[in-house]
Amino acid sequence: MQSNPGKPRVFSGIQPSGGLHLGNYLGAIRNWVRDQDKYDNIFCIVDLHTITVPQDPAALRENTLSLAAIYLASGIKKEQAMFVQSHIPAHPELAWILECFIPMGWLERMTQFKEKSGRERERSSAGLFAYPALMAADILLYDTRYVPVGEDQRQHIELTRDIAQRINQRFGDVFTLPEPMIQAAGARIMGLDDPEKKMSKSLAGDTPGHAIFLLDPPDVVRKKFARAQTDAEPAVRFPAGAGVRNLLEIYRTITDKAWPAVEQEFTGKPYSVLKSAVSDAVIEALTPIQQRYREIRADDAALMRQLRGTADRLTPIADTTLQRVQHAVGLR
Repeated sequence: MQSNPGKPRVFSGIQPSGGLHLGNYLGAIRNWVRDQDKYDNIFCIVDLHTITVPQDPAALRENTLSLAAIYLASGIKKEQAMFVQSHIPAHPELAWILECFIPMGWLERMTQFKEKSGRERERSSAGLFAYPALMAADILLYDTRYVPVGEDQRQHIELTRDIAQRINQRFGDVFTLPEPMIQAAGARIMGLDDPEKKMSKSLAGDTPGHAIFLLDPPDVVRKKFARAQTDAEPAVRFPAGAGVRNLLEIYRTITDKAWPAVEQEFTGKPYSVLKSAVSDAVIEALTPIQQRYREIRADDAALMRQLRGTADRLTPIADTTLQRVQHAVGLR
């Protein structure tokens, strides 16, 4: 598989660690779908990252297929390069080489390790500590130009650039330096139960009303929005509090409306009107995705063949980079 001349390469990755939620869709997947013809895209299901914390093997296999099906159901074209990370051995091979050139202090500063390890730092896996090296390998293997991330993920791209520059300075022109592609609209959807925290799969596991999942049926969507946190005011007022702002942001993003229009539509309206409108808009967007998802999952064997086939096409690109690095550091 050759790169698309004239189009910068973009690498995108999501862990198959459970159902995708509305924040994943509005902050990432929908933008990938809209821009997929502008770039030379690589969509990676990063299953190796998932096992840095304990996983049920059967659930991991199911989540991997589910994520691939959601990509396609959301509008990622079948001809796009979508594959499973563990199907290409160059990812962990390059990660090990990078680990040998990354100072411990760089990894200790990564905020995600601090958040995930918490008070159990001594019991956390070495993989969780060193996962930024694998993330860097994912990106650097494909001479990536841009990586779509939220503002809170910028640190990962900065570390990847630092690693690449460190090796380039020592061994010459080995890696392409990637740049973050920060999405503004819908890039940070917050939890329905706590609008001060970003919507996340991990928090949703503890609090079912925290997130809207892409496969939630309409009645569940309405119930979750009905219980969403709002303000102490009896109706929508501006400036609005965090809970109301979050609902308005979801509505604005999913309907592609401008803020002035949204403010005019809901100023003075009771929260029940806002929640009903947001529910309707979300259900309208998710219904065709859910229908297409069911069609794709009706033939898991075909879906797996597609993923394996893409990995086979991408392997020569990854191997070329790996061999270049191996030669630079003296392993070839």
